[in-house]
Amino acid sequence: MNLHPDFQADTLRRALLDRLFGQMRGLGLPRAGGFHPQGDQLFTYCAVERERLAATTLDHPLIGIVLRGRKEVWIGDAGETLLPGTLFSLPKGVRMDIVNIPSEGGVYESLIFEIAGLPPGIGTLPQGRGRSASLALRLTGDLVEAVAHAATAIAATPARGDIKALRLAEMLALMQADPAARHIFTRDLAEDLAWRIAARPDHGWTVAEAAREMGLGASTLRRRLAEAGTGFRDIVTGARMAAARRLIEGGAAAGEAAGAAGYASRSHFARRYRAAHGRLPSGRETRKDPL
Repeated sequence: MNLHPDFQADTLRRALLDRLFGQMRGLGLPRAGGFHPQGDQLFTYCAVERERLAATTLDHPLIGIVLRGRKEVWIGDAGETLLPGTLFSLPKGVRMDIVNIPSEGGVYESLIFEIAGLPPGIGTLPQGRGRSASLALRLTGDLVEAVAHAATAIAATPARGDIKALRLAEMLALMQADPAARHIFTRDLAEDLAWRIAARPDHGWTVAEAAREMGLGASTLRRRLAEAGTGFRDIVTGARMAAARRLIEGGAAAGEAAGAAGYASRSHFARRYRAAHGRLPSGRETRKDPL
């Protein structure tokens, strides 16, 4: 029997919501508006009243699921409405107007993966022209399972880094052919390097190793980065400081963030963190970027 596309899509959206609400404690509970960390690069976002976030630009691509309420996203004159159970992606560096609309008598809530780096095993795609006409990804039964597994693995306490990376890679591999997600896998040389560093910020990266992974010679990598107005050490430091900030915003202690970002010396880490973010890495910080 062939299912009508709309019926099949509705069934898969409901299946995704059932899996997430059934496996992740805390989803769907009363919450204040704003960001609520669920794990490294995983959080929920809630709004208790209709809100419009004008001229929003993201630092990293996001993959999200509308849990309650609905979301409108406007890029220029093109708008799209995302309903509960919709799996969507938002590109980085693009100005968007985002409207979060609570359900009647309830709240708006979404679960968000911040894709700061690609996990091992996920390759990049050549840059294309333009963008997909839709932000919504096409759900399949396999993708529903992969999204639920990735979310629960990242939110697990204690979370195993190898399992998290594996589950995230499984989810992204199923998205790679979808035009709505293509922006996640395309980037220039400096972005490609930064994403590789972000996937393993605690690794002792060298120019030679990074160049080898990218299929280049070390001198070629240095030259092309210089032509782009940046350098290897600048990219490594930037990726590590971004990773440390995400951890601290999620409630991690400064020492934990330092180790995860590849710093053995806490004083060296603190100096780097202050230079990057204008404050010392002490206490729990609150996300300032809008969604």
